[in-house]
Amino acid sequence: MDVRLTSEQRQLRDAAADLAGDLGPGAVHDLADEARVERLDKAVARTGWRALRSDGASGVEVAIVAEEFGRGLVDVAFLGPMLVDDIRPTSADDTLCTVAVDGRAVDARGSTHALVLREETIWSSAIGPVATGADPTRPEAELTGAPTLLAELSPAQAAQWRSLALVATCADLVGAARGAHALATEYARVRVQYGKPIGSHQAVAHLLAEGLALIEGSVSVLRHAAWAVDELSPDEAVRAAVIAKLYCARAARTVCETAVQVHGGIGNTWECLAHLYLRRALTSTELFATSLEEIDSGLS
Repeated sequence: MDVRLTSEQRQLRDAAADLAGDLGPGAVHDLADEARVERLDKAVARTGWRALRSDGASGVEVAIVAEEFGRGLVDVAFLGPMLVDDIRPTSADDTLCTVAVDGRAVDARGSTHALVLREETIWSSAIGPVATGADPTRPEAELTGAPTLLAELSPAQAAQWRSLALVATCADLVGAARGAHALATEYARVRVQYGKPIGSHQAVAHLLAEGLALIEGSVSVLRHAAWAVDELSPDEAVRAAVIAKLYCARAARTVCETAVQVHGGIGNTWECLAHLYLRRALTSTELFATSLEEIDSGLS
């Protein structure tokens, strides 16, 4: 396994980072800017990244875009439609739809239907109006009406899809951690107390250094799991993705909570972006949730 990104993958990463940086929310009040959201949605649609898998993209390339979108708090649909693209039957229409997890459509902005994977069968269900849940950047929706059976998958196809779903949420977790850490680092650089930037104090510097170490570890396990989606057997890919999800979820929560702590009192206010990263990390943790019981080796 070569963990280095190819030149094309680096270009993909830079393009996703630029899009997220240019049109993603730079402040909490930007979430209510419908004109910005519409421009962002059109930009994502033009890239074709919601159809990465049907265009032949690897798990690594899916993870690259998902990570940058998590870092930039991109608040239009990507994760759900991208996962739908990987299992949508060829006979199904190509309207925008998302996936349902634990009975709720996730990442539902702009969708009218959700696909539900039950073991090896794919079902389609209409969804109700989107509503803001714990994560304001990714609205959810209730399933409505009776689901319709669309297709069946082989056990290997279902396992590979699960590994991709876990990798995509892992990448979002890593992105959220990176965004929160950058936010906290910049604040520690400019916030002055007692005549010195707070980042010059060991108590703050050590917290940020620990966060950076957690992010680097997360990147390592994510890269391996993303590579495994296409290069290992489905069962091995799922195991690698489960391990990555466990590590990245714990790391992202720590990094995002640290970002709130570094901001001090302002970190607990609605206007500070830090809580959006924490909310995104917590909801990504619950999407396709994993547990230590799923693997046969312990993680500390």
